Amino acid sequence: MKPINKIILLVTVIFASGIFIFATTNDAKGKDVKAEISYSFPVKLDFAGEETPLKIADVKERFDRELLVNVNLHASTILAIKRANRAFPVIEPILKKNGIPDDFKYLAVIESGLVNVVSPAGARGIWQFMPETAKERGMEVTENVDQRYDLEKSTEAACSYFLSAKGKFGSWTLAAASYNGGMTGVNKQIGIQKVSNYYDLLLTEETSRYVFRILALKEIMENPVKYGFTIAPEELYGILPTKKIEIDSSITDLADFAKRQGINYKILKIHNPWLRETKLLNDTGKKYQIEIPLKGY
Repeated sequence: MKPINKIILLVTVIFASGIFIFATTNDAKGKDVKAEISYSFPVKLDFAGEETPLKIADVKERFDRELLVNVNLHASTILAIKRANRAFPVIEPILKKNGIPDDFKYLAVIESGLVNVVSPAGARGIWQFMPETAKERGMEVTENVDQRYDLEKSTEAACSYFLSAKGKFGSWTLAAASYNGGMTGVNKQIGIQKVSNYYDLLLTEETSRYVFRILALKEIMENPVKYGFTIAPEELYGILPTKKIEIDSSITDLADFAKRQGINYKILKIHNPWLRETKLLNDTGKKYQIEIPLKGY
């Protein structure tokens, strides 16, 4: 074989090998991506016993969007699952006592990720109440005490809202949507559009996505392994045993109070985030329950 033919053959072999390796590498990458985002689309869905009409094209697509997003938001979804082990045992019995479907606990997940966050608009706590709405629902909101940070009291207030909204709309799904869009706003759109089903209404972007986010988190958190979230029981955040002390007077120094209880100021505030200052002002003799953890610190 002539030297020039040998060179041509060698170049051809190298070029062909490169194409094969490139194709194989990209095929493997494609498989990895596919494996990462693959999931089994549910056949049937409901919120609070009210069926989600997946046969409607846009409804199916809107749910698919939220499911895909939350399946791939690995860190935040894992944290929600871990925190639920601590928050849901507090939320669930309060919902049940008030006759609220258990699915509403997932509304708290999408509102706050089950932590006491503050929104740019000023909503606070796990249930994200605005100050005036919180007061209307029986919570104390001052610079000294803010019960929006009290999970038990804010869950009771949320139940009060859900019952009012269900009474107005006759639908738990619309009651949930109105938690985001407001009863007045949702009711206005019902009047304009002449339909009374959430899945038939054209609402703002955020309210249109709201119930689908709840449904997506419900689906994932009820079937975590199905969606690739395998979390050992010991990795979940647990509820620490506590005792409750009733206080009907002022506490001038919460750090000193904490030390007398065998803990420190940080631990006191973690378990009682509704205490907003370094002291508790109580000139009226109002009764407050302060939680003191018995271990875990």
